[in-house]
Amino acid sequence: MISTTLIGMTDQSYQPSPAGLRAFVAVARKRHFGSAATELGISQPSLSQALAALEAGLGTQLIERSTRRVFLTPDGETLLAQATVAVDAIDAFMVAARGADDPLAGAVRLGLIPTVAPYVLPAVLRGIAADLPELGVRVVEDQTARLLDQLREGTLDAALLALPTEARGIVEIPLYREDFVLTLPAGHPLSGRKRVDPQSLIDLPLLLLDEGHCLRDQALEVCRLAGFRPEIGQTRAASLATAVQCVEGGLGVTLIPATAVGAETSGGGLGTATFAKPRPGREIGLVYRESSRRAETFAALAETIKSVVGETGVVEEL
Repeated sequence: MISTTLIGMTDQSYQPSPAGLRAFVAVARKRHFGSAATELGISQPSLSQALAALEAGLGTQLIERSTRRVFLTPDGETLLAQATVAVDAIDAFMVAARGADDPLAGAVRLGLIPTVAPYVLPAVLRGIAADLPELGVRVVEDQTARLLDQLREGTLDAALLALPTEARGIVEIPLYREDFVLTLPAGHPLSGRKRVDPQSLIDLPLLLLDEGHCLRDQALEVCRLAGFRPEIGQTRAASLATAVQCVEGGLGVTLIPATAVGAETSGGGLGTATFAKPRPGREIGLVYRESSRRAETFAALAETIKSVVGETGVVEEL
C-alpha cells in the first residue's frame, strides 16, 4: 500500500511514462545507473532524465545516489513491486501487438548461478541467437536464494540452477548432469588419477566458496556421503576462479564442475583428478514460476540450452 505521505504529494492526474517506469525498475535492479542504461539500450543521461521526470510527477524521490552507491528510498521500496508489474504488463502488451501468439518472441529475463554463468553462457547465447532469434534475453547472475526470490517477485522469468531447488511454486526442467572434478596443485600425487576415492579428501585442506553458493553445500555433501568431515581450509572464495587460483598457489584443493575445467585449468598450473564411479556431481535445470503462462517458451529455451551445453561433451543430457 502506498504511504499516506506519498499520496498527499502526488498529482492525482499524473500518468507515469513507460520510459520512467523502466528507468526506475532497471536502476533498482542494477543499483548502478550505467549498468541500467546499458540494459535498456539508452544513454545514461536519457535514463537519468526519465527517472527524474517520474520522480517529479510523483512528487517523491525513488532512488538516492551518492558517490559510492545507489539505493532505494522508502517510497522507492514501496513502489518497486507495482512498477515491476507495470513494466511486465507493458512488455506483454508489446509482445501481443507484434503478433501475439508467438511464444518464441519477446523478452526473457534469465538468471544464472555464478558457477554456471561464466562457463556455459557464451554457448547458450549463441544457441539462442541461432535457434530462437526473436527471443531477447536479459541476463542476471546471482546466488540461488536471491535468484529464487527474484523469480517469486516477478523480476526474473526463468533461471539456470542446480536441482532440486525444493522451492514451492517452481517448475523444474532438468537439462544436464555434470561430474565434479578434483582440482589440485600441479605435481600433487593425485593429479591425473581417474578413479579417486572421495575419502582421499580426508587429509586434504578443502577450499570452499562463501556461504550462499550451492557448490559449497554440494562439496560438503560429497564428503558427508563418503562418511567424513573434511579439513576445511581457512581460505574462502567469493568466486570459483578465486578458489582455483588459491589451489594453484598451494593453499588446498577444491571441487569444480566439469563445465568449468577447460576455462579454469587452461593456464597449466593446476592438476586435476576424477572420482571413481558413482562419480559425485550435480544436475542443472531451467526453473520458472508455476503460475507463468510461458511454459512453451521455457520448454523451447530448455531444449536449446540442453543441446548447446551437451555439445561440449563434458555433461550428460537429461
